[in-house]
Formats: sequence, C-alpha cells, structure tokens
Amino acid sequence: MSSASQFTSNKAVLVTGAAKRLGREIALEFARQGWDIAIHYGRSATEAKQTVSDILALGVKALAFQADLSNEVEAKELFTAVAKAFPNLGCIINSASIFEYDRANSDTPLSGKNVLAHMQVNLTAPIILSQMFFEHQKQYQLQGECIPSVIQLLDQKLINPNPDYLSYTLSKSALLSSIEILAVDFAPLLRVIGLAPGITLPSGDQTAEGFSKAHQMTPLGRSSKAIDVAKAAIFLAESSAITGTTLYVDGGQHLLPSERDVMFKTH
Repeated sequence: MSSASQFTSNKAVLVTGAAKRLGREIALEFARQGWDIAIHYGRSATEAKQTVSDILALGVKALAFQADLSNEVEAKELFTAVAKAFPNLGCIINSASIFEYDRANSDTPLSGKNVLAHMQVNLTAPIILSQMFFEHQKQYQLQGECIPSVIQLLDQKLINPNPDYLSYTLSKSALLSSIEILAVDFAPLLRVIGLAPGITLPSGDQTAEGFSKAHQMTPLGRSSKAIDVAKAAIFLAESSAITGTTLYVDGGQHLLPSERDVMFKTH
C-alpha cells in the first residue's frame, strides 16, 4: 500500500501516561478536536479502559497500549504497535513520568537507583519514542496541513529551581536540554517542543486546601488547569512554525522564586 493511501483518516496522537490525571485530560481534549487517540498506560488498566470508552463516545478512534517505560524494549514495542494501529500518527505527547521525593540535604538524599529510575522514564523513554517517530517520518513522510510533532511535558521549576525532588528535576532538566538538539536533528520532518505546566493537580499527600492555596501562588492568582495545558498542547501540535522551544503554561509561577517546592508551603 502506498504511503498516500495510508493517511486518509483523522490525525492521531499518542499520549503516554494517558489513563489518568493530566495525560487523560490532554487525550480527551485532543479527541474533542477530532484526533484519534492512542492511550498508553503502565499499570492503570482499569483507568485506561475507562479513558478509551470516554474517547470513543466522542466519535473518534481510541485504543489502549500497555508498556513499562522503564524498560527500553517495551518503549520501542509501544511505538511499533501504535504506528501499526495509527499509521496517520501526527503527534506524540510524552506525559508519563515518575515524581518521587529526594533532596541532597534531607533524610531522603539522592541515590543512584532513584536517579536512574527517573532518567529512564522521564528522559530515555521520551527520546526513544521521539527517535522512532522520526524514523517513521523518514519512511512515510506524512503530508498534511501541519508538520508532525513531539511534545515533551516538562515543569515550570526547570527555570525556577528549588532543591526538592532532585532526581525528578535533573531528569526533566535533561529532557529540556534535548528540545533544541532534537529539533535541529529532526527538522524538517518532525518538530520537537517543550510544554511546561505549573502546579496543575494535587500531588502526593497534598490536601485539597493545600492545593488550592498552592494554585493561587502565581502573579495571575492561579496556576495552570488541566484544560489550559491540554489546549496549549493542541495549539503546539497544530502550529507548524513552532519547534525547538518551550511554552510555560503556569500563570507566571516561574516568575516567583521559592526555596521549597510549593506543595511544602501549603500543607
């Protein structure tokens, strides 16, 4: 079958970590905009099934794919399966990540094991998927209104650092550094963009009251909501002139330096 005859349906997006939380909200908003959706999940099979059901109700195609992104073989198999089911793939959003506490000057200091775990999921897997998407583009060169893209979910704290969550911060900082490098390397077939939310959903044992207070600690009096991030992702996915840069969607949170992660200031 020729490449031209393969790409006749809706554009499709792979969203990693899409069974719940922010990844789910991004996937749902893409579905509302008419994209077909590949839902990746790690262990949240029940939630992934529900997300697929909710997306199908919106009238687009949706399939769920399980993979452990800490395993490089499984990450590669994930892309292969998605590309086979969705040859019209136009975007990957690397939303899946791990976020476990450590801090050099604390009772939970950085360890090699924790660093490697964060690097594998938060850095290596997104880049592996990006490389495979580029190879897919070289083979098929999907033609359409917009150049396909990889959107890497980052964090406002990368330009507003504090010592909390050190392994997480290091892994996301490395991913941020890869944006410009890969954008140059993959042009003109594939765009690479960063998307950095602020505090968007409660984390860990944060209370509803604590989250509400934290969410207001920005110049605009509110940080990002899930729909803000999802709409920003769609804008980036549909904007062919944008590559090699990062969009901060955080209510200006990155403009207010803090010595601690905001969740520790609002318990």
